[in-house]
Amino acid sequence: MKKVLIIDDERPILEILDLSLTSEGYEVLTAENGEKALEIFEKQRPKLVLTDIKMPGIDGIEVLKRIKKVDDQVEVIVITGHGDMDTAVAALKYGASDFVTKPLKDEVLMVSIERAWKKIAMSEQLRNYTQNLEHKTEQYKRALQKAQAEMIKAERLASIGETVASLAHCIKNISTGLGGGMYMVHTGMAKEKPNMIQEGWSMFQRNLERVSDLVLDLLRYARQTEPQLTPCILNDIVSDVVRAFKKYADDNQIRLDKVLYPNRTEVYIELDSIQRMIGHLVSNAIDACIYDADTSKKWKVTVITRVERDVDYGEIILIEVTDNGCGMTDEIKSHLFHKFFTTKAGRGIGLGLLVTQKIIRDHGGEVSVESEFGKGTTVLVRLPTKVPEEYSRALSGNG
Repeated sequence: MKKVLIIDDERPILEILDLSLTSEGYEVLTAENGEKALEIFEKQRPKLVLTDIKMPGIDGIEVLKRIKKVDDQVEVIVITGHGDMDTAVAALKYGASDFVTKPLKDEVLMVSIERAWKKIAMSEQLRNYTQNLEHKTEQYKRALQKAQAEMIKAERLASIGETVASLAHCIKNISTGLGGGMYMVHTGMAKEKPNMIQEGWSMFQRNLERVSDLVLDLLRYARQTEPQLTPCILNDIVSDVVRAFKKYADDNQIRLDKVLYPNRTEVYIELDSIQRMIGHLVSNAIDACIYDADTSKKWKVTVITRVERDVDYGEIILIEVTDNGCGMTDEIKSHLFHKFFTTKAGRGIGLGLLVTQKIIRDHGGEVSVESEFGKGTTVLVRLPTKVPEEYSRALSGNG
């Protein structure tokens, strides 16, 4: 039950408000002076307080100050005499959420109380969101530190300075997004704009996803262990990825298709790594269309699977991702698989294709890129369908 503390030195007003709010379902606490009110507040900790301003001893303004000092999330509505606007304004400056004037009118008072409870509910929701965010941020921070340590240990970085600068830039962009989301949520609460609150929280979630993606890419790039291979149907993985990106493509007027090899060829792969690799390629292809300056095109991204014979490996499955987006110059192509190279300013640190290349090589495959500036790009991945020799003994042992 919602607790409300009412403070007024006039007993009849206390009794009327007690009766009125009790009938509305509130648990009502009453006090005839500031001293008694502060004692009750310390023991009961109600979330809403209604206080008269002019009282003997500790007046309403002092009660407001002390309550806010103990818990600034408590909503305080002050009761003033008719025409006493200066005192009401002063109360608002000290953190009162609203004021009502005597003689009290039920409908006016209830509107003010309901508005205060909405603010309390939004504050609690925001506090829960913030606590969850802080917990996840701490988890990601530890994961980032672990990943960075592994990267340095494996000597995969040409220079620590380059790593720190690139990571710092990316994390700064994410922090800016988180801060922007927090600002929008706070502003939306202050102005009672639910749409702004929702938009701010959506910004939080998008940037949390960016942190998660960054951590996963760093860990995959730094990892020195062999992939955990299991038999999978690659066409099913491709279908799942295409389905996941369908809305993103549709929202940007891009047609996303798949053309799958008719036979359900089985491959030994690490499922989540290959899924992420294909996701990187599809995401890059969609972005190439989004960044294309030629708006006369009907943009299209296609994912194709097929099988061919190889002298050394037997059957090889091919994954081809094509787009008719902006394409690349020879200069950009030459840097594609370099550390921290990106053409997406502010959206990444250039690990996506590097991680993609590493996943493919860890699976005994290879990747090639063909692109023409202004015309589009084709990325071709070749993966062996049989178990690579270096993993076959381990799999046999597990069997």
